[in-house]
Amino acid sequence: MANTQLHRFKTISEFHQYRHLPKPEHPLISVIDLETVKHSPGNEINMIKDFYTISLKKKMNYKVKYGQQSYDFDEGVMFFMSPGQLLKLEMETDALINQSGWMLLIHPDFLWNTPLAKTIKQYDFFSYSVHEALFLSDKEEGVVTGIVENITQEYHANIDAFSQDIIIRQIELLLSYSKRFYHRQFLTRKKATHQLLDRLEDILANYFKSDILAKNGLPTVAQIAEELNVSSNYLGSSLKVLTGLNAQQHIHQKLIETAKEKLSTTTLSVSEIAYELGFEHPQSFSKLFKNKTSVSPLEFRASFHSFN
Repeated sequence: MANTQLHRFKTISEFHQYRHLPKPEHPLISVIDLETVKHSPGNEINMIKDFYTISLKKKMNYKVKYGQQSYDFDEGVMFFMSPGQLLKLEMETDALINQSGWMLLIHPDFLWNTPLAKTIKQYDFFSYSVHEALFLSDKEEGVVTGIVENITQEYHANIDAFSQDIIIRQIELLLSYSKRFYHRQFLTRKKATHQLLDRLEDILANYFKSDILAKNGLPTVAQIAEELNVSSNYLGSSLKVLTGLNAQQHIHQKLIETAKEKLSTTTLSVSEIAYELGFEHPQSFSKLFKNKTSVSPLEFRASFHSFN
């Protein structure tokens, strides 16, 4: 049985020490060459870092399990983690472990009093969860690695009044390219995204055909994402690229479709329809319906029947 361990790292120095690496040259930012990181075969490691982690991993001779998905790393794969996220690392081989790539560690204190301290939270891929990775082409890999090399060169040089600003701008550039490449991935992996959309439609159909709504109310995006085994942000981003609608809008779209069907084919009152669709207060249902259709439920029913 694998030896499961849980480690929490509050500082970058603690992580360096754990991985038997030299003390970081800067306490708040570090780039690690993954060829220098040693792993113990057969172990499962659970770790939490209190800092941002951006990593590119490739050419590994073993499979590693992040979250609920395994990767073989034949090509470059990027992962993004926010402070406080749990990483489960499972070694699936007893052979000598080889790896290449890099890991960029950024403590939140390094971003303090800079615009990036706030805007970094707007990059959804930090919340995609580690098993929803970014797969890079050779050209894309060259772009991001070049930026990380610039960061490394800058903090290895003599620190001066310009150092932090230069590094921050390089991090912003790295995040912007990552956002572009994720968008490309959503477009080029349309089959997978369409499958996600199909599963979403099936889940919503089951909700709206059953009495679950009347008992528990509308499902949240988090509940739907959990059933789909993806993070809420990843679900929203992938749907947005494919359909122009986020997950919440898909839920509301299905709600309005069902409401229109009930209004046009049954004699149920608006209040009865609202309760069946999970609304505790009919006024809330009517307000949402009008917001989405520009007419009230009664106006829709009247206009529909006027054409029949």
